[in-house]
Amino acid sequence: MKKIEIYEQAMCCSTGLCGPSFNPELLRLSFVINNLKNAGLVAERFNLTSDPHRFVENEEVKALLTSGGMDVLPATFVDGKLICKGHYPTNAQFVEWSGLSEEELVKKPKVRLSLKGDA
Repeated sequence: MKKIEIYEQAMCCSTGLCGPSFNPELLRLSFVINNLKNAGLVAERFNLTSDPHRFVENEEVKALLTSGGMDVLPATFVDGKLICKGHYPTNAQFVEWSGLSEEELVKKPKVRLSLKGDA
């Protein structure tokens, strides 16, 4: 099973979706990571604001930041190997690593609306 880790720049929250401006790329990534996890795969995002210890503990991430600064983020590792830096992976890359179809990868979660009086 593949292990996917994404190291991201500092954001206001773990997804980056609660800030003052909307980034559709972060919404796509949120769906992808959620669907990978729901399929039983290991997929994690580490934000410099909320997970600084992850950046310090990973020697390769430390070296990347030292040599390239913040422009190297986001940095994506698959099974501990750096796959891409400076941008998020494409859906095609996630499909290749996970074995999921693109439809499975980007499906939106079902939302159940609660009506007044529902238990």
